[in-house]
Amino acid sequence: MKVTVHQAMCVASGNCGLVAPRVFQNRQENGGFVELLQADPDGADLEAAQEAEYLCPSGTIQVGKHRIPARKSGDGIPGKAP
Repeated sequence: MKVTVHQAMCVASGNCGLVAPRVFQNRQENGGFVELLQADPDGADLEAAQEAEYLCPSGTIQVGKHRIPARKSGDGIPGKAP
């Protein structure tokens, strides 16, 4: 199953590299931002990537073909209509 990372969304929490170190890496030289090591993991690596997707606080990681929803203007901002 294909793994995608959306770099612009990453907040460098490091969860992905801790949970799935053979799929993701968070190097200090890169500010701790995610680097994808395996785009098509299988077995235990796929399960770890799915857990990393679930734990990612910014939604940077996408496993499979589901789409990340686009934000509407004003989403989550009090007093702003979408």
